Amino acid sequence: MTRIAVLISGGGTNLQSLIDAQTAGMFEDGEIVLVLSSKQKVFAIQRAADNGIPSVIVARKDYHNLEDYDGAMRAELDRYHVDLVVLAGFLSILGPKVLGAYGGRILNIHPALIPSFCGKGFYGLHVHKAALDYGVKVTGATVHFVNEVVDGGKIVLQKAVDVMPDDTPESLQLRVMEDAEHIILPQAVAMYCRGEIRG
Repeated sequence: MTRIAVLISGGGTNLQSLIDAQTAGMFEDGEIVLVLSSKQKVFAIQRAADNGIPSVIVARKDYHNLEDYDGAMRAELDRYHVDLVVLAGFLSILGPKVLGAYGGRILNIHPALIPSFCGKGFYGLHVHKAALDYGVKVTGATVHFVNEVVDGGKIVLQKAVDVMPDDTPESLQLRVMEDAEHIILPQAVAMYCRGEIRG
C-alpha cells in the first residue's frame, strides 16, 4: 500500500479533492494516512478529522530555524511511514532533510502552467495577479515532482484554463482550482499509486 501524507497550509480544498478521490476508489492501493499542517486553526484540519485521517501541526513559528523545522517535518513523516508526500497548498519550502529522505516521492500542485509564473514568491493569489498583469489568455495548473529548485521538478500533469476578460485574481484562482487543480492532483496521485510515475 502507498501511504500518503498531504501537507497543507490553509482551507484544504485540494485535500478535499484527494479525500473524495480516495473515497471513490481512485487510489486503489493507496491511502491518506496523515495530514500535516504548517498552520494552526485551518479548516483542512477539520476536513481530516471529519474523514478519520490523523493530523499534526508543525508550525514554522514554533522553530528557531529552518533546519529544526525541516527535521520536525521529517520526523512526523517518518513516524507515519509515509511513501508519498503531496503538497496541496503547502506554503513552506521543504529543506534538505525532507528532500533527502523523500526525494522522488514528493508531488506539488502549482496554480499556473510551469514554466510560467513559478518559482520563489509565486504562490496563492500572487500567481493569478501576475497572470492577469501579464495579460495571458490561458493559465492553468501543474502537478510536478519536488526537488531543491522551487517549482523546478519534473512535470507530471498540466491542465489549461481560459482567462476571462473580467477576471480578478480571486475569480481566476477559483476557476483554476475547480477546473484544473482538483482534477489533475488526484489523477497524479492515482498514477503514482499504480506505479506509472516516479520522480
